[in-house]
Amino acid sequence: MALQRTPASLLPLLLTLLGLVLLQPSYGQSYMYQRFLRQHVDADETGGDDGYCNVMMQRRKMTSRQCKGFNTFIHEDLGNILSICSTTNIQCKNGQMNCHEGVVRVTDCRQTGSSRAPNCRYRARASTRRVVIACDGNPEVPVHFDR
Repeated sequence: MALQRTPASLLPLLLTLLGLVLLQPSYGQSYMYQRFLRQHVDADETGGDDGYCNVMMQRRKMTSRQCKGFNTFIHEDLGNILSICSTTNIQCKNGQMNCHEGVVRVTDCRQTGSSRAPNCRYRARASTRRVVIACDGNPEVPVHFDR
């Protein structure tokens, strides 16, 4: 009896894995996509305070050699972030035309002036605001947080 229920219980897992495979970027963008996810996506949290920034910046390896001066964490599920890549192209800060904008919940982490690596300290600011991300690949995935 248990064996008959096992395949049905695996169906949601298999569908999720299939979806992830279909959303995988091409080999060339894989590094940049994974880096974007590591540095900017935290769908499970709401963020918002200095302690959050201090922990996440260290956990996501942005304080090892030197303190990253500013970073934004997006608090949306991956589907919402990926959907930004399907909006109209706009110009990026570097002049490229592969940027897209959307409104998301974020925590901005700004380094305090007196902190030094590896004990970097940050001030947090939580908000819902417009962000601009660069997307690349087929299908397009986020590869850079522009602003």
